[in-house]
Amino acid sequence: MAGNLSFDQLKKAVAENEIDTVLACAVDMQGRLIGKRFLARYFVDSAHDETHGCNYLLADDIDMEPVPGYKAASWSKGYGDFVMKPDLATLRHVPWLEKTALVLCDVLDHHDHADLSHSPRAILRRQVKRLQERGYLAYFASELEFYLFNETYDSARAKHWQGLQTASPYIGDYLIGITTKEEPYMRKLRNEMEAAGIPIENSKGEWGPGQEEINVRYAEALEMADRHVILKNGAKEIAEGMGKAVSFMSKYNYGLAGNSSHIHNSLWSADGSTPLFFDKNGEYGMTKLGHQWSAGQLKYARELTWFLAPYVNSYKRFQAGTFAPTKIMWSEDNRTAGFRLCGMGGKGVRMECRIGGADINPYLAFAALIAAGLAGIDEKLELQKPFAGDAYQAAELPEIPKTLRGAIETLEKSTMLREAFGEDVIGHYLHTARWEQLEYDRRITDWELHRGFERY
Repeated sequence: MAGNLSFDQLKKAVAENEIDTVLACAVDMQGRLIGKRFLARYFVDSAHDETHGCNYLLADDIDMEPVPGYKAASWSKGYGDFVMKPDLATLRHVPWLEKTALVLCDVLDHHDHADLSHSPRAILRRQVKRLQERGYLAYFASELEFYLFNETYDSARAKHWQGLQTASPYIGDYLIGITTKEEPYMRKLRNEMEAAGIPIENSKGEWGPGQEEINVRYAEALEMADRHVILKNGAKEIAEGMGKAVSFMSKYNYGLAGNSSHIHNSLWSADGSTPLFFDKNGEYGMTKLGHQWSAGQLKYARELTWFLAPYVNSYKRFQAGTFAPTKIMWSEDNRTAGFRLCGMGGKGVRMECRIGGADINPYLAFAALIAAGLAGIDEKLELQKPFAGDAYQAAELPEIPKTLRGAIETLEKSTMLREAFGEDVIGHYLHTARWEQLEYDRRITDWELHRGFERY
């Protein structure tokens, strides 16, 4: 995948003391960067080949707590190592950190150096390989939304996450005037990402006070997922350096819009030159292949919802009248729909999945959508007629699972995903989902205390 720094360029920059630190990063189950900071000359000397990490890092929760019950890693197995194999094609400068470069790593088994099957990057690579075997290339783009605060993470924590000052006091959706006030941070974010080899097309205000949307140029699926995780990590680090904070929670405040990560996807020829969805004479301007791919994502949307909404909080976003979908159908151009056809009439015609929140792990989300699309092609599914109107009020339409518990149930029953990902991978992530639900179920929330401390 495309970084902006070759290994030879890195060696030269290290020799000239332009780079003294290399971040060797894998991606955990939550979509975060994990890894080590190397003194650059040691990375150039040896660690560019491989380094190691504890295998509990793909068997823990968001609090870094080792979770009992995983087949892949446990106390009884001693929590050994896995291999972190730098993908040198992802080497890039990190301009917001002093004299620093970053490389993404694949996670391999410590004994045979095979891909660790439950590693998020390996899961997506496997689905990309399935596409390649058929002569397809999948282009993806994820639109990330987040809230920007005139707070630090420390000040937000001290306030118990309540009464936080957003970067703007009122909704600034598309408003240039209000977003100019947020521009010092957003300009730095756009430019620093561009300098890191992550092309940013634009940013805009979103439908919440201080809420932002940033749009990365589309890319091949694995490259897009790499861009996504580096962008999220960098957005937080840049905010911290400017005395601000950002949040990618799906729903940080009941009364405000949630943060989405809409996912655009389409198939192209293997060399990326020919769009395989576009047919100017086809129904909806699409080929039969595009119809089948889209029909597969619609058919299996309930089964793959966990990969688009992995936390209890994720389901708080699915509320009527908030631009977050609640129903599974597609539309030609309708923001109440779970799926929306974009770019009609041109080679950029594509399906936009609107279900995912900004808390997704993009590798898992993209992989699940690819698996569903390929199932649609294999099953030669017919694309249903598009929906028109207010989907929130359409009682006859199938619903997105309303809770994490509901999404766990649909994932557990998915034959398609078991065949596409493998039993061990689905078992691993079902265990992850069940642990998240258990942790929530046994905790006492501020809402319960407020409501019941005196009145129960």
